[in-house]
Amino acid sequence: MTAELPSSGPYGIVAVASSAGGIQGLSKLLGALGPELSVPVLLVQHLDPRHRTVIADVLARRTDLPVKLAEAGERARAGTVHIAPPDRHLLIGADGVLTLTDSELVHFVRPSADLLFESVAGAYGERAVAVVLTGTGRDGAMGAEAVSSRGGTVIAQDPASAEFSGMPQAAVDTGAVDFVLPLEEIAAVVRGLVEVKRQ
Repeated sequence: MTAELPSSGPYGIVAVASSAGGIQGLSKLLGALGPELSVPVLLVQHLDPRHRTVIADVLARRTDLPVKLAEAGERARAGTVHIAPPDRHLLIGADGVLTLTDSELVHFVRPSADLLFESVAGAYGERAVAVVLTGTGRDGAMGAEAVSSRGGTVIAQDPASAEFSGMPQAAVDTGAVDFVLPLEEIAAVVRGLVEVKRQ
């Protein structure tokens, strides 16, 4: 069952975090990633748990990649966007299997980008790419440090170009960010990183 796990190449996973303003940012990022991404994408977007979410349907109309709410026990699939459901933390293990948990809030939010990034750092180490987009608050900053400390690559949306600068600025302030980019340039860098393995 390990065929789904990318076993060669420098990168094996992309994790993305966003909050306020995120749907527009995610639409642009995912829409520019192209239809043949060679690694899974795990996504935390802060959502109101009181309402049924349509984020997977909305984003699926803006990208050629399959988009779905993550399910506990499923294996992350290359070229698929797995979104944390409302009010559930999304984690991944070294075997590529996803876990959902309703453990306590982290920085007042669930799902937490920090927990996702920390699990990605632990499972993939230097083969992880973490991306922090628009949002308020500090979620994702500690996780960015975790990814960086394990040798992974961290990308932040340029806070000056973000609809809400709090999250990307907090990540940048850690010193753990490798690339600070306008939103429209992030997808090309992500593709360049993960597609190196094909050469």
